[in-house]
Amino acid sequence: MAIFSILLSSSASLSPPASLVLELPVTSLPSSQCTAISVYTNWEKHALLGSDVRLSCSFFSWHWTSSEVTFSWSYRADGAKESTTIFHYTNGAPYIGTKGPFKDRLDFVGNPNRRDGSILIRNVDYNDNGTFTCDAKNPPDIMGHSSNVRLLVFEKVPVQAGVITGAIIGVVLGVLILVVAIYYLMRFLVARRVFSLSMSRHGKKGKGKEGSQQRQASGHLPPP
Repeated sequence: MAIFSILLSSSASLSPPASLVLELPVTSLPSSQCTAISVYTNWEKHALLGSDVRLSCSFFSWHWTSSEVTFSWSYRADGAKESTTIFHYTNGAPYIGTKGPFKDRLDFVGNPNRRDGSILIRNVDYNDNGTFTCDAKNPPDIMGHSSNVRLLVFEKVPVQAGVITGAIIGVVLGVLILVVAIYYLMRFLVARRVFSLSMSRHGKKGKGKEGSQQRQASGHLPPP
């Protein structure tokens, strides 16, 4: 019994006091994980003076399209330092800014259910040249970078470099095909000419042999 009591006392002395017991806070994990959202626009948009131009904006998100999806458009004119918010879509309704150059010329033409936040600028002019920025949120995906598109208004829309390059490549390929076709056509005509000459020579030789044989035969005939 003495030994047993000693063991009990030693084990009690080894246990930490209640004041030293650490209480760790219990944190609950979020029900939905937030991931980054990617917003896409054109890099540059050309428009004719006085025409209507559509500025496209879409996004990629790993989550389903939320009923709380939002789109925001801002505009910074060439040479300006600050941007102005010109459009906002939230709670299923579009809101057009009451200030700025587009308050009477902007329409929402997107489809949020398809992740489309495009806007339409009507009757553009040279003063509309500038940078348009689109930002989108699809809760819980609210982190990400906005995307910029630069609008350039021309009296005549210039031909893009890609179109010129494509036209040059098409012309070069057409010339190469034409050269190859002419080459094979010339080879065919030459081969046909050579074949015709060889056949005519063989015909002349055959006729010469037949004539000599006839002369020989007539020379050996007995006299009447």
